[in-house]
Amino acid sequence: MDILESYLCGEWVRGHGKTAALVDPSTEETVAHASTEGLDLAAARTYAIDKGGPALRAMSFAQRGELLLTLSRAVHAKRDELIEYGMKNAGNTRSDAKFDVDGASSTLAFYGELGRTLGDGNFFADGDAIPLGRSSRVSGQHVLTARRGVALHINAFNFPAWGLAEKAACAWLAGVPVMSKPATATCLMTVHLVKAMVETGALGDGVLQLITGSTGTLVEQLGPQDVLAFTGSGNTGATLRASKSVLTNSVRVNVEADSLNCAILGRDVERGSETYQLFVADAARDITQKSGQKCTAIRRIFVPAERVDEVCEDIMERLSAAVVGSPFAEGVTVGPVATASQLRDVREGIAVLERSGAKVLCGGAGAIAGKGAPEGKGYFVAPTLMLAADAHKADAVHAHEVFGPVSTVLAYRSDEECVALVARAGGGLVSTLYTDDRAITVSIGLGIAAYHGRVCVANGRMGSGWLGPGTVLPGLLHGGPGRAGGGEELGGMRGLNAYLQRTALQGFGPLIEHAVAGAKRLPAL
Repeated sequence: MDILESYLCGEWVRGHGKTAALVDPSTEETVAHASTEGLDLAAARTYAIDKGGPALRAMSFAQRGELLLTLSRAVHAKRDELIEYGMKNAGNTRSDAKFDVDGASSTLAFYGELGRTLGDGNFFADGDAIPLGRSSRVSGQHVLTARRGVALHINAFNFPAWGLAEKAACAWLAGVPVMSKPATATCLMTVHLVKAMVETGALGDGVLQLITGSTGTLVEQLGPQDVLAFTGSGNTGATLRASKSVLTNSVRVNVEADSLNCAILGRDVERGSETYQLFVADAARDITQKSGQKCTAIRRIFVPAERVDEVCEDIMERLSAAVVGSPFAEGVTVGPVATASQLRDVREGIAVLERSGAKVLCGGAGAIAGKGAPEGKGYFVAPTLMLAADAHKADAVHAHEVFGPVSTVLAYRSDEECVALVARAGGGLVSTLYTDDRAITVSIGLGIAAYHGRVCVANGRMGSGWLGPGTVLPGLLHGGPGRAGGGEELGGMRGLNAYLQRTALQGFGPLIEHAVAGAKRLPAL
């Protein structure tokens, strides 16, 4: 049996003692083991700070961009191999695994190209010099420089490739080394992705390290210059934020957590129109893609009260074509959820929503046989559409995220009521308004903006340019307020903010001007 290694201090090393099993979620067979017991993660952190940080800071933005482009090409070259690992260990269909791997390579490429445009500097001047007197002899200048610690990235199970790449690309371009800890249960793809990166020979010592198991006490060792970025449950995010080291050392923390994302059908949209068809297609796809295991998946579907029956009918018609089973079986479009614990959580979550007044229209928590899977095996859930007859009384629908192929339809009667219902989730990553109407775009689109990191306004006139709300684009913000964690990732240059320190240089103007002469100048933020 394959025992996965971690990549620490420039070497592939294997933990000792008790291991965690990685399984094929279609067959429940063990495919690998992983452990970090006995590994010196404290030494690896020091290695990153002493070796990786200076190596990155010595590079210009353009050179860091070339590094990212090299890594992007390496990931793309291993695309088919990585897809197989996603099918084997994460239960992804081939299409879903491509979504993950291509997201990783394209994000690295985006930040690589951004690095090229930033040129030969290796830090930023933030805005113009500020006169502090009647002459230029005394002035101030804000600068942004790379933090001198390590970025510890703790990633979720659902995107073992993209999760690493989207965080690491921003840290590396800013000039900060990375220690990446994927979810152990699905880290087979991540291990082979990192191997592809290491094999390029482009990574300097300590620039990237991989932890394939528990982080042990590593979080408690983080210092004032370190960054902790986490994607996962809100409860775990809160626990990390409350760590003694985080509080004592004011460790910079960036969290992406739960999100009850919405699809909203505008009152103006007629059944059968291009905009309506787009709405139905997106709602059905987000229930089935990655078996609903996306942080951006649509969890609540808001519909004008008089349109509920037709919307439910049309979404169910699309869901009826889904084939659930092993990703290796012909014709399968929906794979299993990733782990046994995820299966339990999804089933329990459906029951929670039912107790809150939501009714199962199709699918549900019952056991189903997966096509191509051994009898009685596999973590399969049928694509599930629910209906909450009273959107105001269905408290759990607005408070409990079921992280699987489950979404709930809710009725609204006015734009103001819709905005109020959307807001009950306490903050989200992304929600989408489907409309052709300018007034509705303002009343609902801008009305829900304060509760989200991203709001999409979609209609049938966008053509092939529309990628759907579930595609996280590196040029746009990923994150959200409140329940969504309060963090921000990606968003072009904004993604670097977590890894940079803003400092005001104040004093003798000519000396300060000389100090920042080689900086890339940015507009003041």
